[in-house]
Amino acid sequence: MQTPPRFLALDVFRGLTICFMIIVNTPGDGSATFSLLLHAEWNGFTPTDLVFPSFLFAVGNALSFVMPKWQTKTNQAVFLLVTKRAAIIFLLGFLMYWFPFLTYDQGHLVVAPFDHTRIMGVLQRIALCYWATALMVQFLNTRSVIFISSFFLLFYWSALYLFGSETDPLGMTSNAGFYLDKWLMGEAHMYHGEGVAFDPEGWLSTLPAIVNVVIGYYTGAYLQKQGKNYQALTHLLLAGVLLLFLAYAWNFWLPFNKKLWTGSFVLLTTGLDLVIISAIIYWIDMRQQLAGTHFFEIAGKNPLAIYLFSELFAVLLYITPVKPGLSLFQWLYINLFSFLGPYFGSLAFAIAFMLLCWSLGYWMNKKKIYLRV
Repeated sequence: MQTPPRFLALDVFRGLTICFMIIVNTPGDGSATFSLLLHAEWNGFTPTDLVFPSFLFAVGNALSFVMPKWQTKTNQAVFLLVTKRAAIIFLLGFLMYWFPFLTYDQGHLVVAPFDHTRIMGVLQRIALCYWATALMVQFLNTRSVIFISSFFLLFYWSALYLFGSETDPLGMTSNAGFYLDKWLMGEAHMYHGEGVAFDPEGWLSTLPAIVNVVIGYYTGAYLQKQGKNYQALTHLLLAGVLLLFLAYAWNFWLPFNKKLWTGSFVLLTTGLDLVIISAIIYWIDMRQQLAGTHFFEIAGKNPLAIYLFSELFAVLLYITPVKPGLSLFQWLYINLFSFLGPYFGSLAFAIAFMLLCWSLGYWMNKKKIYLRV
C-alpha cells in the first residue's frame, strides 16, 4: 500500500519545535536568559515548557504517516519493528548522557563510570512513549486507546496523591514518581540539574506523556483522512479549545507542572499544539503562503540528527578547555557575543548555535540523507 503524502505543515511544525528546543537548551550564559526561554521553576507554565510536549506531539504525527506501511506486516513483525526502533532511540539517549565515555581520574584517562550515568532522559521518554503509542494504535481500536489514555492520566493523578508524601505530594523530592525512580534506579542514575536527585523524565511521569503522542497520532491520522480543508481545520481548532478549557479547569485541582508532567499539563500542551498546527495549516495550505517555511521544513525532516548533533557538540564545547577554568563554549560566547550584553548576547549565541545545527540538516537534506531508526 502506498504511504499517504506527508503534509508540509507537519514538517514545519517539527522544524519549529527542534529549532526552538536548541535555542532553549544552549544559551550563551544560563544565568542571563530571558524569562520566556526558561522553564517554570515548578508549578506554572512558560512557552519553553511547550517544547518537549510538542516534540512528542510531532512523534505521534510522524507515526500516523508510517502506520499505513505496516498493514501488510504481521502483528509479530510490527511488534518487533516498534520494539527495535524504541530500543535504538532509548540507547541513543543513554549513550548521549554517557558521552564522551571517558574522564580523567587522578590524571589518568579512564572510562566514565556507568554507575553515575543518567538512565532516563528526553530521547528515552520519546522511545517509551513511541513504543506504547505504536502498539496501542496497532493492536487496539480507537475507543480502547482513548480509554487507556484517559486511564493513564487519572491513574497518574491518583498515584501522586496516594503514594506521595502526605504533607507535600507534589513536591520535587516527595512525589510518587521520585520515590519510584529512586527505588528503581538509585539517585546516582537520576538527573541532578535541579541541585538534588530528581528526574523530570522519570518512569511514572512517562505514563501521562504517552497521551501527548496519542493525540499527535490521531491529529495526523485525521488530517490524512479528512484532507486539508476548512472543515477539518475547524474541528482541530475546536478540539484544541476544548482541551484548553479542560486543562484550565483541571488546573484548580492539579496544577500545570512540566517537571511532574501532570495531566492538566498534558491537556494544556496538546490543546496549544492543536491550535498551532491549525494555524500553520491555515497559513500554508489555505493561504498558500510558503515564505520562510523551507527553513523549518529542512529542520523538520531530520529532527533526530539535528537534536543529537546539538547535544553532543555542545558537550564537546563544554569539555574542551581553552585555559584553566575556561571552556571553548565560554570562550566563544565571551569573545563573539558578550559585547551585545548579557541577555541579548546569550540569546544571540543560542540562535547562532541553532543555525549551525540547522546547517547540518541543510547539508543532509541536500544530500538526501535522512536519519531514521
